[in-house]
Amino acid sequence: MATVAQPARERTAPRARPRSRPQEATTPRKRPRTSGRPRLAGGVVWIGVFAALLAGVVFVNVSVLRLNVRLDRLESDRANLRGEIAALSSQISSTEASPLIQALARKRLGLYPAQGAETTYVDLHPHAR
Repeated sequence: MATVAQPARERTAPRARPRSRPQEATTPRKRPRTSGRPRLAGGVVWIGVFAALLAGVVFVNVSVLRLNVRLDRLESDRANLRGEIAALSSQISSTEASPLIQALARKRLGLYPAQGAETTYVDLHPHAR
């Protein structure tokens, strides 16, 4: 494959940039203030606003924490009361069931509670003393 050589370009001098005007030494102009209050006071006000908001958030968090502690205490009291109620219900049911059991034993089996004078005791370990 044959390649074709391109003709050489003529070199030209680089173009000169147009010169800018020399800058005059000027002092920066002060802008007139648009408001009468100093700028620092505005920053202090914002800091105060954010501090008040932060204090409010901390106050709310402390209040919620106190309520949670109180709720936990009430939950444990509630669990204790439920345990006491269950124990008392068991005691009541066993107390109420005793006469019913005695009545069924009399009626179906002909059994009667033993009297104190009719009771005898058997010593199972006579030599243990």
